Amino acid sequence: MKKTGAWLLVKALEQLPISHTFGIPGVHNTEIYDELNKSSKIKPILVTHEGGGAFMADAVSRTSETIGAMVIVPAAGITHALSGIGEAFLDGIPMLIISGGIRTDVDKSYQLHEWDMHSVLSGITKKTYHIKKHEEIMASVFEAYTIAVSGNPGPVFIEIPTNIQMFKGEVSEILSFAKPEIKSTVTAAQLEEAIKIISESKKVGLFLGWGAKEATATSIQIAERLNAPVSTTLQGFSVFPGDHELFTGMGFGPASVPASENAFKDVDCLIAVGTRFAEIPTGSFGARVPENLIHIDIDENVFDKNYKSKLAIQGDAKLVLDSLLAELINKNIEKSNPNLISSIAKDRQAYYKEWSDFKFDRVNPYHFFTSLRAHLDDDAITVLDDGNHTFLTVELFQNLKSKHLISPTDFNCMGYCVPAAIGAKFANPNKQVVGIVGDGAFLMTGLELLTAKRNELGIAIFVFHDGELSQISQGQEIPYNRKTATVLGDFNIDGIAHAVGADYLVIENDDQIDAVISKALKAAQSNKTVLVDVHIDYKKRTRFTQGVVKSVLGNFPLSDKVRFIGRAVKRKILG
Repeated sequence: MKKTGAWLLVKALEQLPISHTFGIPGVHNTEIYDELNKSSKIKPILVTHEGGGAFMADAVSRTSETIGAMVIVPAAGITHALSGIGEAFLDGIPMLIISGGIRTDVDKSYQLHEWDMHSVLSGITKKTYHIKKHEEIMASVFEAYTIAVSGNPGPVFIEIPTNIQMFKGEVSEILSFAKPEIKSTVTAAQLEEAIKIISESKKVGLFLGWGAKEATATSIQIAERLNAPVSTTLQGFSVFPGDHELFTGMGFGPASVPASENAFKDVDCLIAVGTRFAEIPTGSFGARVPENLIHIDIDENVFDKNYKSKLAIQGDAKLVLDSLLAELINKNIEKSNPNLISSIAKDRQAYYKEWSDFKFDRVNPYHFFTSLRAHLDDDAITVLDDGNHTFLTVELFQNLKSKHLISPTDFNCMGYCVPAAIGAKFANPNKQVVGIVGDGAFLMTGLELLTAKRNELGIAIFVFHDGELSQISQGQEIPYNRKTATVLGDFNIDGIAHAVGADYLVIENDDQIDAVISKALKAAQSNKTVLVDVHIDYKKRTRFTQGVVKSVLGNFPLSDKVRFIGRAVKRKILG
């Protein structure tokens, strides 16, 4: 039989868990868009910039059982999308990127968009495909999806030349997709060794990353059985409920909140799940990890990179933890830490009080996050960006459900929040979606709110507005007593709201917090796009910022440490 490449592509995509594609039509993919327009299962979404489209696709994958997909033009479409693809690659987020390509049926060079995309993408994708004939399309799409979601997930790229899209070609059959089966790889010997390490330890702690996102229920049971304090990575912040009495916060070293730092001080066995012990959650590698480290991860390459494990178990986090829990129950292993829960609660409340009592000139971050939590549904999705607001959120806000708070992490790309909130809302139309973004990051992708307005998506974006790139500004101020190229200057957020057709609200002080948040969420519930200008006060530094500065400085060679401290003191005195 003969079919066009575009028809075969869409026929394959419709068999996968895909609800939307994100991108911009161009001369090299119009045939694909025409086929998507006929689909009753997949809706193509026009974005203002492919970078935003990539962040939307990323958020779809993070917050739902569907996979984020892009359909973009070659060359410029790819370079625009690179930041979002890179974020997905380093954060382990599955994504399908489909691009048109130059014609391969003509003997002409210097065609429009003629460029080797595969070389550029090789470092930030798990695999790339360059379709040569119609027969390859469906099998390649199914294989690409399987690769994207398997092992350590990530983006996969497919280029389909324009002539193959438009013209009919011979195919032997229309393929059907078979979902891959995930099997447990943990062995009886590994479980026996894990039980031995746990049994001989005095106090166990759990450190959970994004890889544990499907294992929340099992993690709770293990933590409660072992009376273990639980902390998470930044990316994995949502995988354990923030209101659980054993949850301490992000990280467990000097850059973490007191509840985490104190609860983990005497932990002599750490069960780390789905984490790479990367720079952010370890506070620039300032965290102390005990000798008895049981490290569980789908990617065997992460073991022993930054901290030596006593036992490394390669496998799917949920399957491994299910097996571990069963063994703990079978061996009747439980542990007691009589004062742990009360100590965590005491430290948490003391830290909250410290923030609540602090004298701010503008909006107190603690009061903002307390009010936001009170107004949100339990299953609301919160989307962050990269900046000071990120660490304020994980120190002062409670997330309640796995995969319901997302942020850029290892790639750490500013501009994530607004488009990712849009993607999350497309994937979860019946849930509240709010974004929290610094003004610097908002300026990068804020115009993508036009996509939300055009599609009548009810989302509320809270812009923490202080006129600086505050996370870096504070990082400069401590050692340099200078702010170099981090002051944004003032700008009118209401003008941007007017330009994209969003409702505009402002919170100037603490007295306005409750009323404005309530009004914003009510408007979003009516499918309105809402932009809230929060006059935030960053006067008080987060524990993360303070801890990271100390850890980084502590790792300097002695002569450079003296030089930096001396310069800081001199500038503090002389200005």
